[in-house]
Amino acid sequence: MGKIFYLIGKSCAGKDSIYKLLINDGDLDLKPVIRYTTRPIRDSEIDGVSYHFVDMEGYQTIRDSGRIIEEQVYHTVHGDWYYFTVDDNGIDIDSHNYLAIGVPGSYLGTRNYFGKDRVVPIYVELDDGERLQRALDRERLPGNGRYAEMCRRFLADADDFCDERIKELEIPDKARFENDDLDDCAKRIREWILKSIR
Repeated sequence: MGKIFYLIGKSCAGKDSIYKLLINDGDLDLKPVIRYTTRPIRDSEIDGVSYHFVDMEGYQTIRDSGRIIEEQVYHTVHGDWYYFTVDDNGIDIDSHNYLAIGVPGSYLGTRNYFGKDRVVPIYVELDDGERLQRALDRERLPGNGRYAEMCRRFLADADDFCDERIKELEIPDKARFENDDLDDCAKRIREWILKSIR
């Protein structure tokens, strides 16, 4: 019986970097859960790897087909951006273990769809000051510079990760990982996943 290990955490806590290390670890043999989004693709992203990028018409077609597992909409300074997981035959949870990345709402929607025993949260934490510095550093890179959106995301995290929401997620202490050192944090998560799938 497979599981979906679900990385959650505030923006710029290091989830994407940890995801890349874990998904490329042959010993874990985790398959990716690739979400869909209507937001524009970034220079560093690859369609079908980072996300499945669709326009609003594509989103509506999928929604009308009843195949959306979970979804969120963000009212950004650039307009509404939808992020969602689709039942597109890409998840065979009876045969494989998976790795997903998202926010509390996407984790809860996936957990409600597949069941608590199949979807396992992994909460990546980092000091807010360090996260803000990382966000600034990222937006200073060529092709970025979306400072208003960066600020919106940073402030939205305060609501998404309030104490009440964290309790709702039912994250055990052993599934909370401080990312004060990327390699060490990824190693600790890797060891925890290996214990969980044996």
